[in-house]
Amino acid sequence: MGSLFILDESNLNYPLGDGGQFMYIFELELKVRDYECDIQGVVNNSVYQNYLEHTRHEFLEYNNISFAELHNRGIDAMVSSVEIAYKTPLRPGDNFISKLFVAKEGVRYIFHQVIYRKSDNKLAIRAKINAVVVIDGKLASSLPEFDELVIKSEVKEG
Repeated sequence: MGSLFILDESNLNYPLGDGGQFMYIFELELKVRDYECDIQGVVNNSVYQNYLEHTRHEFLEYNNISFAELHNRGIDAMVSSVEIAYKTPLRPGDNFISKLFVAKEGVRYIFHQVIYRKSDNKLAIRAKINAVVVIDGKLASSLPEFDELVIKSEVKEG
């Protein structure tokens, strides 16, 4: 199990193209396991999606949002697309920090995520995970529980 850290107000702001300012509001420390690496001795590209998903699930759990409870209410959140930029490879035994914040565009909730190698703070990956919410089988325009996460991510001025 990883270590859980909540970022404070000193976190760096992250500007989005629409002019909005957001900050990483959650981080999770994890460690690369040998079996997650490929023949080249680096974390296999597909494993990063597991790290990202685990971080999102821990983030939601920390915010008292349960996928099982949502599903029992007829609400399902699902990934609609993933964009990952690989920057620096992680290797067996590397400790790393996975961070995220949430924004909203139309009906999509966008989880902006990064992973930094802890030893030198080098960016390993930057990812944009688009998710949508379906309620009773129909695409929903919003979900109050997720809207609160977006509000927590927004940088408040003055």
